[in-house]
Amino acid sequence: MLMSPARPATAALITLLAALPGCSKPDTAGWTGYAEGETLYLAAPVAGRLSQLAVEQGQAVVDRQLLFTLDPGPETALSAEAQARADSARAQALDADKGRRREELAITEAQLRQARAQLDLARADAQRQQQLQDQGFVARARADDAATVLRQAQARVTELEAALQSARLPARDDARAAAQALARAASSAKAQSDWRMAQLQQAAPQSGRITAVYYRPGEWVNAGQPVLALLPPAQRKARFYVPEPALGQLALQQRVLLSCDGCPAAVPARISYIAPQAEYTPPVLYSNQQRAKLVFMVEARPEQVQEAERLHPGQPLDVRLAP
Repeated sequence: MLMSPARPATAALITLLAALPGCSKPDTAGWTGYAEGETLYLAAPVAGRLSQLAVEQGQAVVDRQLLFTLDPGPETALSAEAQARADSARAQALDADKGRRREELAITEAQLRQARAQLDLARADAQRQQQLQDQGFVARARADDAATVLRQAQARVTELEAALQSARLPARDDARAAAQALARAASSAKAQSDWRMAQLQQAAPQSGRITAVYYRPGEWVNAGQPVLALLPPAQRKARFYVPEPALGQLALQQRVLLSCDGCPAAVPARISYIAPQAEYTPPVLYSNQQRAKLVFMVEARPEQVQEAERLHPGQPLDVRLAP
């Protein structure tokens, strides 16, 4: 019996359809990627000349270890000025809460004693002149003059008593409030100066490795300009690209294994990020097959911090799902 010529063509078509990407099973054997690092750029919030660089590129540092120091000369002078202003304002505030000095009070008290003595004399003279005027020995004008002197002496005593009482009082409430406000402002300025002095020395915010040094001792560093770059182990991660058909099998915190050339064992990691949008090609191309795929960027971080040290930024990685 002769074979129909249509059967070989049908078999070839079935074979071709089976080979299409859309009809094949998602490839979950593994993906390629690379190591990435989120570098910390360390700078001082104040400007100054770099006087000391305590670390070198590639050196491992621990948390709070001194990294660099700026010249404290200008800030030292500003701090001394702020301290003097704070002392002056504080002294003025304390002075506003006090009366006059004891020596000044002694002068007023002496004047008051003298005025009281004169009052006694004026009172006695006024009484005597009034008696003489009643007996007809002196004119009425003479008695009136003595009464006037008596009133003046009484007024002088009252004046000095009020002056003495006022001298013992502190400054007025408004003046005291103003002095206290100036003292607080000066204290705040001194606190700012102390903070600027403290910022001249910068320490490592966490343990890691120095990946770059941008300035050397003697160079001027502007405020906020990075002097060093620090890469903590916890900031190392893997970035890889997953084809769209395999994306449904991945989830956050899912466990994956990272392999690299020459690594003795795979590094366990967990997925920390899945891109919400697709890309047509990954930034780093590894093969012609990947260029034609619709891929999603995925990031994974090592489970153990010590294992993260094995990941070097830019290093190619092979990623596969953990069993």
